[in-house]
Amino acid sequence: MRFHKAEIAFFVFMLLLMAACGALYIALQGLDASHTGALDSVHAGVRTMIYAAGGLLFTGIVFGAFFIFPLIRTQVQEGGKLREMTQTLSARSETLEQAALTDGLTGMQNRRYFDDALKEYLNEFRRINKPIGLLVLDLDHFKSVNDTHGHDVGDQVLREVAGCLKNFTRYHDIAARLGGEEFAVVAPNMDVESLAKFAERIRKAVSDLVIQSGNVRLKVTTSVGVAVWDGHEDADGFYRRADRMLYQAKRQGRNRVCAA
Repeated sequence: MRFHKAEIAFFVFMLLLMAACGALYIALQGLDASHTGALDSVHAGVRTMIYAAGGLLFTGIVFGAFFIFPLIRTQVQEGGKLREMTQTLSARSETLEQAALTDGLTGMQNRRYFDDALKEYLNEFRRINKPIGLLVLDLDHFKSVNDTHGHDVGDQVLREVAGCLKNFTRYHDIAARLGGEEFAVVAPNMDVESLAKFAERIRKAVSDLVIQSGNVRLKVTTSVGVAVWDGHEDADGFYRRADRMLYQAKRQGRNRVCAA
């Protein structure tokens, strides 16, 4: 059995009380050994005080053992249960927080996480004066996939595309599903040229996917809008500029990359 610090302190206190009782007993023995008739009245008074002190100490030991220690033990056990409950609730809170930031269908980060992370990246990269790239992707004609093959197949397509994005992004990139068939990637330390090449690799990888769901076998494409942060615009302005490039790619025929 492991003891709490409070319990150990109580045991030490009880040992001190017992040691005091022992010291009184030794003093009483010495008093009896030094007995002389001339000092009988003094010895009797001292003996009475020793007995009284010993009785009080013994009472304190009994009271501590049968009343105080059980209270300490109960409080320690309740404190332990409370700590366990707090840890459980904290872990559950972290799980719920993680769930709130994760897209349930694809396992990617969601729009809330993306918005917060993009702002954090802009604040940090403004300080170190480094570029940040942003890709906004939208699957082409995705509505027809749902209408023709059903939402189960559509969900499988989204999961496959999400897996493709995870495979092509770096550990410090942010890949998120913004909603529906729209995705985004924040790619730090990339200029326009390297970012456009990166986006083209992703576009081609998505177009090379073959989605198999039951008897259905199909391919999808994506349009990609690309923008590199100008160092001044806020997160909303930066996103809108990349989004405009996305719609330009849509207008130009889809399955292509357009960079600002």
